[in-house]
Amino acid sequence: MEALTFPALAARTGLARSSVYEYFRSRAAVVEALCEVDLPLWAAEIEAGMESCDTAADRIEAYVRGQLVLAADPRHRAVVAISALELDEAARERIRAAHGKLVGLVIQALEDLGHTQPRLTAALLQGIVEAAVRHSEQLAAAGAAPESPEAIADAAVAMALHGLSRA
Repeated sequence: MEALTFPALAARTGLARSSVYEYFRSRAAVVEALCEVDLPLWAAEIEAGMESCDTAADRIEAYVRGQLVLAADPRHRAVVAISALELDEAARERIRAAHGKLVGLVIQALEDLGHTQPRLTAALLQGIVEAAVRHSEQLAAAGAAPESPEAIADAAVAMALHGLSRA
C-alpha cells in the first residue's frame, strides 16, 4: 500500500508527478486500471490452460489450478489487498463482475459432465476456489504452512471433481 503513491508511480514510470495526476484521479483509479488490464489477461491464461485439456474433468481441474496459481501471484495479492482498502463499492462491483466472468469459463465443462444446473454448480465451484485461496493466505499470514500450495490445490480439485465422497 505504501508503495502505491503518486510520487512512486512517477518515479517508476519516468513521468512527471503532475502527469500521473492527469491519468489518475486517485490511488483507487490506479487500482481499478490495474484490474481492468490484469483480469482479462488472467482469464485468458486460465482459458488457455482449459483449452489444452481433452476431457471436461481435466478442464475443471485446469480451471481450479489455474486460479490458485494466479491467486498466489504477488501482483494479484497486491491488487486484492489494495482494492480492499482503496476502492469504493461501485468499483468493487465492476471488478467482481469482471472476476465473475471467470465462472463462465467452466460452465460448458460442467454441462459436458452432465450437471443439470451448470451455472449454479459453477458458482459453487468458485466458492471452493475462493476457500482454497483464503486457506493459503491464512497459512501464509500465520507463518505456518502445514499444507503446501500443491496439497491445497490437490484438495480443492478433489473436492471439485469428487465432492466429499473422495477417499
